[in-house]
Amino acid sequence: MIQIQELRNHVERLKGKRDQLTQSLVTEKDSVRFKNRDLKYHEQAKEIIRQVGLKTQEQLQYHVSDLTSLALESVFPNPYELKVEFIQRRNKTECDLYFVRDGNYINPIDAAGIGAVDVATFALRVASWSMALPKSRNTIILDEPFKHLKGQETNLRVLEMINEISKKLNIQVIMVSDERIPKEDIIATADRVFEVKLKNGKSKVTIL
Repeated sequence: MIQIQELRNHVERLKGKRDQLTQSLVTEKDSVRFKNRDLKYHEQAKEIIRQVGLKTQEQLQYHVSDLTSLALESVFPNPYELKVEFIQRRNKTECDLYFVRDGNYINPIDAAGIGAVDVATFALRVASWSMALPKSRNTIILDEPFKHLKGQETNLRVLEMINEISKKLNIQVIMVSDERIPKEDIIATADRVFEVKLKNGKSKVTIL
């Protein structure tokens, strides 16, 4: 009689474990279902982020390349074009910049004449400012940004290019520069010109 009671108790314990396992199985199935749903949402979000990233890169390529190439074209008779390429390196997206002429890709540092790099650098600064959100004050201050640019005609075209960009984008450009073209041309392309001369150890400023 005692053995029968013990068997009954054992059976009841097994039933309890069965019910517990059944409930655990239901809980785990629900957890797997929720995790699969979350995984699907994460994959969809990841794809959206990827598409937004690609679209942003395309816009950056167009905006930066187009503006810089136009600046180079407005200054040089046989200009380079600027190409922007986004490359995946070490699980990060990096940006490579190239000068292109006649289908040949050139590292800007190796390009003939550093003056082209000066013009491209200026255009890149303007492009970066124009894409920034929120934008900073519309003033760019430069210290001899075209010091490597040679030739009176080329330097005059640079001033005309700056004047045009300033008007179209409503940017105030404050620039320190040495005289490479006649003062009359500088005055004609600027809103205001300050001439600084050193006299008796003191700087004397004259508004031209």
